Amino acid sequence: MEKLLVFISLIYQANALVRPDGVGRLPALGWSSWNAYECDINASVILSAAEQVVELGLKDLSYEYINIDDCWSVKTHRDPTTNRMIPDPERFPGGIAGVASQIHDLGLKVGIYSSAGETTCAGYPASLGYEDIDAETFAEWGIDYLKYDDCGVPSTWADPYTSCIPDTANNAGPFPNGTCPNLANPAPKGYNWDSSPSATRFRRMRDALEAQNQDRVILYSLCNWGNAAVNTWAADVGNSWRVSGDISPGRGEVGAERVRIATWERIAEIANEMSFLVRDYAGFWGWPDADMLEVGNGEGDMTVAENRAHFALWAGMRSPLLIGTRLETIKEEHLAILKNPTLLTFHQDPHTNRPAYPYKWGHNADYTFDAAHPAEYWSGPSAALDGTLVLMLNSENVTSTRTAVWGEVPELRDAQRGHEEGYAFEVVDGWTGEEFGCVEGGLEVELEAHDMAVLVVGGAC
Repeated sequence: MEKLLVFISLIYQANALVRPDGVGRLPALGWSSWNAYECDINASVILSAAEQVVELGLKDLSYEYINIDDCWSVKTHRDPTTNRMIPDPERFPGGIAGVASQIHDLGLKVGIYSSAGETTCAGYPASLGYEDIDAETFAEWGIDYLKYDDCGVPSTWADPYTSCIPDTANNAGPFPNGTCPNLANPAPKGYNWDSSPSATRFRRMRDALEAQNQDRVILYSLCNWGNAAVNTWAADVGNSWRVSGDISPGRGEVGAERVRIATWERIAEIANEMSFLVRDYAGFWGWPDADMLEVGNGEGDMTVAENRAHFALWAGMRSPLLIGTRLETIKEEHLAILKNPTLLTFHQDPHTNRPAYPYKWGHNADYTFDAAHPAEYWSGPSAALDGTLVLMLNSENVTSTRTAVWGEVPELRDAQRGHEEGYAFEVVDGWTGEEFGCVEGGLEVELEAHDMAVLVVGGAC
């Protein structure tokens, strides 16, 4: 079979934060406590998740980070002598270092959480003004990953202006058709967000982490919810950065009777926002972050089809993939989604420096900003797959068909030039592994509401 020639870029982003040992070069894979547990965490919860990552075969697929989110410390104060944050002695009797050591013994890595403010989103001590102390502490504990949030910011550190997500007002992103709705106090045209208070706060922690012993490199994940035109300055500050608010509303301290709700509507909204960013701002060492996964969450609020589309979009966009469900009770159909070899191979391709991004919007005219109906047709080259990943989303609420036309897919278009009827290509179903064989012109697929087709289009035949 003739191999499809795909464009492979080995050049990382200009001014990217290149870390030792390849840390952050590819988007992170792992598990995080927040979406499943919020503040109801302790050492047993974290270690159980780490053990499940191993036992369920997720570690073998490169899921490696076990991230402790908010609420891990004593809430009322720091250590009065050292000014260090204090791990909650009831939740973590062996400290964070003890948990980290046990996670490392499993061959995994451990993440911690703080905020670029005075308090975290749940009201715990945060790191603004204590960056050097906290970075040193995290390094001594054996931390491998820092999620750095944007709560508890005092007025003296607030940005003087607001920005769009993406930032229309200052032409800092490819947001279509004019102004950002309801934008309060927009920055003047040409405002340099790179020197804004937000960028300065997050850069201070980067510098503190960089000053630590590089024997254990800490991946730095920014979480400022897409504010301050973060896509324009984050690549040299951290290895990933959030593009929007939380995938589901956080509620801080919660009781067992509260049920976490995961909704397709929020997933579609984030995918819509990401579709205007990933083309220009994603690449080696720097990845826009669509937030933690909700696959397996929702207590029936999301269908299996919606879980599939959610994972396919996040993997295709090469957002960090941080599992956010209780692994000891995960259903087989959800685990199968998280373990999909086609999407994980694309996501972790070490040779191809770009995500999939839209080549046609489908339901809407191209470049339409529509939170309910994001772009439906996505593609991206992959050396690891030896072909092109083609994704087709049914954003409608009813079963419908979608058709991938080879002549519309940029990675396939060049191969068809000079052939009036177009080339035929070898095609494989990325969900099932079924080989469709030699398919001429394109492929039509019937999809349930909010489902997504995953195709690997290989060599011309």
